[in-house]
Amino acid sequence: MKKQALQIGIGLAVMSLFLLHGIGWLQLVQQLELWSYDHRLLQSMPGGVDDRIVIVDIDEKSLAEVGRWPWSRNKVARMVDQLFDHYGVAAVGFDVVFAEPDTSSGLKELEALARGPLSKDAGFKKLVDQQRGRLDYDALLASRFKGRPLVLGYYFANEGEGKSRTSGLLPPPVLTRDAFSGGIATIPIKTGYGANIPVLQQAARIGGHFNPDPDKDGVTRRVPMLLQYQGNYYESLSLALLRAMFGQPEIVPGFPPGKAAMLEWLQVADLQIPVDSSATALIPYRGYQGSFRYISAADILHGTVPKKIMEGAIVLVGTTAPGLMDLRSTPVSAVYAGVEIHANMIAGILDNNIKHAPAYAQGAELASLALGGVLLALLLPFLGPIWSLSLTASLLAVAGGINYMAWRSGLVLPLASQLILFPTLYAFNASYGFLVESRTKRQITALFGQYVPPQIVGTMSKDPKRFTMEAESREMTVLFADVVGFTTISEALSPKELALFMNEYLTAMTAIIYEHGGTVDKYIGDAIMAFWGAPLHDPDHALHAVEAALAMQERMILLRQEMTSKGFPEIKIGIGINSGQMRVGNMGSRFRVAYTVMGDAVNLSSRLEALTRQYDTWIIAGQETQKAVPGYLWRELDLVRVKGKNEPVKIYEPCGTEITLVKLYANDITAFNKMVAACRSQEWDAAETMLQELIDHKPDRQLYQFYLARILQYRNDPPSPEWDGVCTFTTK
Repeated sequence: MKKQALQIGIGLAVMSLFLLHGIGWLQLVQQLELWSYDHRLLQSMPGGVDDRIVIVDIDEKSLAEVGRWPWSRNKVARMVDQLFDHYGVAAVGFDVVFAEPDTSSGLKELEALARGPLSKDAGFKKLVDQQRGRLDYDALLASRFKGRPLVLGYYFANEGEGKSRTSGLLPPPVLTRDAFSGGIATIPIKTGYGANIPVLQQAARIGGHFNPDPDKDGVTRRVPMLLQYQGNYYESLSLALLRAMFGQPEIVPGFPPGKAAMLEWLQVADLQIPVDSSATALIPYRGYQGSFRYISAADILHGTVPKKIMEGAIVLVGTTAPGLMDLRSTPVSAVYAGVEIHANMIAGILDNNIKHAPAYAQGAELASLALGGVLLALLLPFLGPIWSLSLTASLLAVAGGINYMAWRSGLVLPLASQLILFPTLYAFNASYGFLVESRTKRQITALFGQYVPPQIVGTMSKDPKRFTMEAESREMTVLFADVVGFTTISEALSPKELALFMNEYLTAMTAIIYEHGGTVDKYIGDAIMAFWGAPLHDPDHALHAVEAALAMQERMILLRQEMTSKGFPEIKIGIGINSGQMRVGNMGSRFRVAYTVMGDAVNLSSRLEALTRQYDTWIIAGQETQKAVPGYLWRELDLVRVKGKNEPVKIYEPCGTEITLVKLYANDITAFNKMVAACRSQEWDAAETMLQELIDHKPDRQLYQFYLARILQYRNDPPSPEWDGVCTFTTK
């Protein structure tokens, strides 16, 4: 026992840490608990379409046929009439807010005329009075609400969001401050609201909030059945709609015997809704979006929906149109219509299949952790590998079995902490995983540490089987950077000065390549060769290479100042970038190998770097790189045929992202590209005119003089009609 005391002590300490999870520690465990809940929910959803509830959808079709939202209230009134009178629905709930009066009829303007310029025109005033009932759209809609099982939706402001900020009229509370003995402190208190205009809310009488209650990860798994405002309690839209359909029975809070402050359910007629102490209920998702019938609101207005679909249905009016912002993140989908959440709640209440997560579930979790943790901490240090694995697996199976049976009976018990604690204790005592992980990290570091940044090595070491140095073909981007006039610079420096000069330059440039996820292939004297897309796959390899090149040129501005202040010559670099299919892996001889890239696309990148001097620019990229990087503004430099290639390629200068470039600079780039196109079409006069305007803006740009000389040459000695616009280079 003494020999194993340290192991036992650490095991008990780990168990204690997990027990503290119950009072808010270990956020990772809480997040995994949410994941395990989502997994259980997805595996147990009944599926199918529930025909009892119909969603009248203000979808894109409705917006196109009827008009943009909000619609005039006379159209909404006609839709309400259609639903109740034509289709005979059971109840209607609006998952929208009528927050402002409708003035679209022009009634206010007519009344202003009757009071002002036409105040003496009795006929006009009489006409306005006659038309008021038809043109007061809010009163018209309110008249359609009266006496019908109809619920208006509204929302409460989150705590801390604009204290006491209110608009519209709240419906009467369903429970007053006297409903609970001393009040339930855990029911969320809201400080403001956005409700419907009074004339509509007073006509509808009943209303329900549609506030979501997302967890810390932003996913909506529950709905607050009650929210507290100024000491009174207000019901959710789903609960209000059911009460409206059943004649508005009272809501009766339910408490376990002897615990008057621990809310566990809400009773509505013969329906019991399980809730937690905050009066929130878990959403019983029936399936993925579309588990309820969606009918376009336009089709309701046009009366084209078969009556048998709508007759006797509970109707929710909401929207799935992306621009109207009623989309939620849920366990069943990252983008889910908020109106269908209410439909799930209504169906769950009617079917009595809402899961319950009572307060005592946390006590059951702590008891399971303590019992299993003590057992493993005390026994595993003395058991061999097979018996240790068997004991751990048995405890996991028991915990999973109990959780499964509880879930089937409607009870939600925590699971993730047990699924983490038990294997953690096993892994600690076995220590095998740690040894394997250390060895694989060393292997990966030895293989790739000299090529790639440390953070990439760390990522690779987590799954070493995915990475190899064997040659393979990949779509990648390669970058060549070379010092302009390096021979002259090197001749002016002593060997010691040259070494210091190169160390500072290569260190600064390599750091930028690493920051942008690149792999340094090699240093070739003063040149740097780097690539993106290996050993880690990078779908944005072209973008990262371009960003690195721009950052390198930006860093060169400060580096030149630093070097000249130390007495070194001024330094400039040219960069060539190209993307394409390449071979990457360990290549070489039996005497020496290197992890490198090869291929025609690599050779072209080197040629492009050499062309930077010719075109008076510091970065040139091939056409494949340009295609792979949208959102950037590119200067099309030329169509060239480099030495060693028969096929011409377009070459470009990356000028920056479209949203960051100043307008004047962006206009110059656009004008230059048009000038190049005119040259290629042999429209020499037009090209010269455009080029002369560019020269006027920047007369010292050698690129413009280069093209001016070309235009003058071809005007005097025109190329053949078959000329393809290609400039051929016969040297590197």
